Amino acid sequence: MTLKQVSSNKCFEGFQKVFEHDSAELKCKMKFGIYLPPKAETGKCPVLYWLSGLTCTEQNFITKAGFHQAAAEHGLIVVAPDTSPRGCNIEGEDESWDFGTGAGFYVDATEDPWKTNYRMYSYIKDELPKLINANFPTDPERMSIFGHSMGGHGALILALKNPGKYKSVSAFAPICNPIQCQWGKKALGGYLGSDVSKWEAYDATQLVKSYPDSHLDILIDQGKDDQFLSAGQLLPDNFIAACTERKIPVVFRLQQASCGYDHSYFFIATFINDHIKHHAKYLGA
Repeated sequence: MTLKQVSSNKCFEGFQKVFEHDSAELKCKMKFGIYLPPKAETGKCPVLYWLSGLTCTEQNFITKAGFHQAAAEHGLIVVAPDTSPRGCNIEGEDESWDFGTGAGFYVDATEDPWKTNYRMYSYIKDELPKLINANFPTDPERMSIFGHSMGGHGALILALKNPGKYKSVSAFAPICNPIQCQWGKKALGGYLGSDVSKWEAYDATQLVKSYPDSHLDILIDQGKDDQFLSAGQLLPDNFIAACTERKIPVVFRLQQASCGYDHSYFFIATFINDHIKHHAKYLGA
């Protein structure tokens, strides 16, 4: 599969690059950001995948999160894909910010007209890692995942649906129980149809109830003044309760000591180093 380099910038002795490729899974051109730390010039490195939230592209994380220095120090390759297929000429794909373009929700759609292109779950799980491993100096056995909001939801479900695939998982303000919130109901109903039992396969709170073992340490940061927390879109308490019942380790940090942390990348940038260290520990980096 041919990669076309879109940009390359020197950063903390490594390189932040953006590439474009033709996706067989999504049947459109896709972009992803990849940070190659200095260690990638001399050996194979573990890979950390970042999944962004609603309305985002591959650019939001790589330009706003401030992760590069920590990634360079720990020798982590960090991959940040786009959040949905784009330019598929599907009627209605650009009509709303929380469904369609920029809102793939990391599911494999089963409903027309979305099912041909909107297969972000399989893209993140299979196609993208194969592409990364084939073209960059990665250690395929050392891979972790994290994300924000819709992307936090994506990171949690990918880790929970694929035990052992990812060494660690973390999230910032994730949508934890989408079958119970308006964002989730709109997206899952549109992509998967009206059968709620099908939605449960992409709901972290439901998935954790049947997770086969406890070998998954989860880190979640949540801002106390997050407007979407108070609006009932994120529902972390439901997820924490399910983890507690199943004795699955989860560190949930409600950042309230200093009021004001919200849903933005300013919040993410404040605590990103903690998440990089969390993953580095499990990736042996």
